[in-house]
Amino acid sequence: MRSLLNFLVKYNNLIIFLILEGVSIFLLATGNNYQNTHFVLGVRRITSGIDKKISNARSYLDLREVNRTLAAENIALKKRISQISKEESSLFFSVNDSVYKQQYQHTSAEVIQNSINRQKNFFTIDKGKRQGIKPDMAVISNDGVAGVIVGSSDNFSVAMSLLNLDFKLSARLKTNDYFGSLTWDGKNPHQAVLNDIPLHVSVNIGDTIETTGYSAIFPEGIMIGTVSNFKKTGGDFYKITVSLLTDFRKLRFVDIIANMKKTEQLELQNQYQ
Repeated sequence: MRSLLNFLVKYNNLIIFLILEGVSIFLLATGNNYQNTHFVLGVRRITSGIDKKISNARSYLDLREVNRTLAAENIALKKRISQISKEESSLFFSVNDSVYKQQYQHTSAEVIQNSINRQKNFFTIDKGKRQGIKPDMAVISNDGVAGVIVGSSDNFSVAMSLLNLDFKLSARLKTNDYFGSLTWDGKNPHQAVLNDIPLHVSVNIGDTIETTGYSAIFPEGIMIGTVSNFKKTGGDFYKITVSLLTDFRKLRFVDIIANMKKTEQLELQNQYQ
């Protein structure tokens, strides 16, 4: 109590001034329509500015959940597209099976660890065996190829990144369907190299590079990148530099693709190889 009295005695002039100032502003604002209008507008501008900052802060904090929702919706749409196919006619048999026409299944995941500065890069996702993730499943970003699953635990999986010296992928020029082998040379995380394209093939800067579907892991037509440079290797083939569409520095939400007919395809191929 004594401290309060000492405070009031010490600052009594300031307190009285603030009270009188507040009363004056109140009387000025309420007793004059012009002043009242400007006072209300000023208060509204201040409060609206504060509300806007609070709204922007909330929107920023909600971005993580928004990205999760968009990733889930994207996967749902891809599943729906996979289920819709043209009617297949057969002279020999008729199959009524929901799996028969759907070759690929999709599921979304989040990257929780990633590397890009090594010669052999990997990244970890937050889904594993319990969520149906297995080795040799394709991993793509919203823009293009990202990697391949190489190992899984109950709730996590590790993928070999495209930015890995051991990564190889069958890829083709979209303009003419000529295909070769795509690899990473361990130098630029934004570029890969496409080999085995013959010199007689027409290649142009900006041509699209996509997957062939020959590997039984990646579906046909998944984007990889565009041609940024090409030159002769001294033999009968080009060495084509491909600018990757996937930005591995920003890799966050990915799509895991399972080929439901992979086992059947590989078993048949192995009989003749």
